[in-house]
Amino acid sequence: MSARRDDVPTASGVDERVAAADWARVSQDLDAQGCAVIEGLLARTECNDLAALYARDELFRSRVVMERHGFGRGEYKYFAHPLPALIASLRTSIYPRLVPVANRWSAAMGLEVQYPEEHARFVERCHAAGQVQPTPLLLQYGEGDYNCLHQDLYGEHVFPLQVAVLLSEPERDFAGGELVMTEQRPRMQSRPMVVPLRQGDAAVFAVRHRPVQGTRGMYRVNVRHGVSRVRSGHRHTVGIIFHDAA
Repeated sequence: MSARRDDVPTASGVDERVAAADWARVSQDLDAQGCAVIEGLLARTECNDLAALYARDELFRSRVVMERHGFGRGEYKYFAHPLPALIASLRTSIYPRLVPVANRWSAAMGLEVQYPEEHARFVERCHAAGQVQPTPLLLQYGEGDYNCLHQDLYGEHVFPLQVAVLLSEPERDFAGGELVMTEQRPRMQSRPMVVPLRQGDAAVFAVRHRPVQGTRGMYRVNVRHGVSRVRSGHRHTVGIIFHDAA
C-alpha cells in the first residue's frame, strides 16, 4: 500500500518567502563567516506540522540512532521519494540563490567544479554518479542528546552549502541544543561559532570547505557542524542537503 501524503505540509507561500529573503546579505555573511541566518523562513504552524511528521515512518527511507554509530545521542530520519511538498520546494527554490556563492567559492579555492543554475540538473549529475538517495532529513533530540561535529558529504558530488531550519522554539520547547560550527584553519587553532536560532529560522552554512582571505592569499578552511547538548525538552530540526546520497 502506498504512503498517504495528502496530509503533509504544503508548500503554499514558501517560494515567496525564499524569494523575499535578503540574499545579498546572506552571500556577504557566508563569505565573512561561513554561515548566514534567514529569520522566519517557516511559519510556526509549518514548523509544528513538519516536526509531527517524525512519527510517520512511511514518509522516510531510513532511521539513524546516533549513539549506535558514535555520532552523538538522538536520532534522525531521511525522507523518501517523493519528498513532502514543503521540503521539495525549499530544496529547489533555495538552491539557485546559493549557486553564485558556490561557484565563487569553487573558483576561489582553485577547484574546477561548477554548479548548474537549476537544482534538477545538479541532481542529474548526482544520479549519473550513483548518488540516487534523497538526503533531506528530520532530526529529533531529547534531554541529554547532542550531535557530534561532522560533515554531510554522501558521495563524490557535494554541493558546498546546506540549510538547517529549527522547528522548535528555544526556552519553550527545549533548552540548550545550540547549532555549533568549527573552522579548522591552516597553522592556527580551530575557530568555534554558535549560531542562535528561533523557531522557523534557517541557518545556511558551509558543508565541508570555504575560502578565506589571509595575509598570504586565499586559503581553504575545513568546516564542521553539530548540536550542543539539549539540557531539557525536545528539539526538532529539518536539514536541507542539496546533493543526493550514494
